[in-house]
Amino acid sequence: MQIKDLIPWARKDGAPDAKSSEDSPIATLQREMNHVFENFWNRVGQFEWPWGSGEAKSDVVETDNAIEVSIELPGMEMKDIEVTVNDDMLTVKGEKKIERQEEKKGYYLSERSYGAIYRTIPLPPGVDGEKAQASFKNGVLTIKLPQTPEAQAKVRKIAVKEA
Repeated sequence: MQIKDLIPWARKDGAPDAKSSEDSPIATLQREMNHVFENFWNRVGQFEWPWGSGEAKSDVVETDNAIEVSIELPGMEMKDIEVTVNDDMLTVKGEKKIERQEEKKGYYLSERSYGAIYRTIPLPPGVDGEKAQASFKNGVLTIKLPQTPEAQAKVRKIAVKEA
């Protein structure tokens, strides 16, 4: 290879000029660097809920005498959670705000993020909302909704026959 082969305007083989080619190594490097920096600044301080779309992971279980609801709310504090129950609906609201500021020699960092959850769960007839209890531990909200004696008495086993 001669030095003139490295100079784009001196090429005789018709190879594309690096300045005009979209697939050149330099153009590719520039696109990749732009992509890295664009994504980096979009992610700084970003808080992502584990449930992504605003839906908290939850379990609803019926025991012999109650309905038990567990909802994962990681990173939330008890003061940020509101639980209400009416005749046939359980509602859980939560809001999380994170602010972080750091100042050291040569830089100042300020990050803010926000997330909210609003979840309604329909309840079966016979739930006694007046006696509902809620507890919060390790990011998990647990709500126990006792069933009325009438609702418990209505449960009966049905025999399954072969068709």
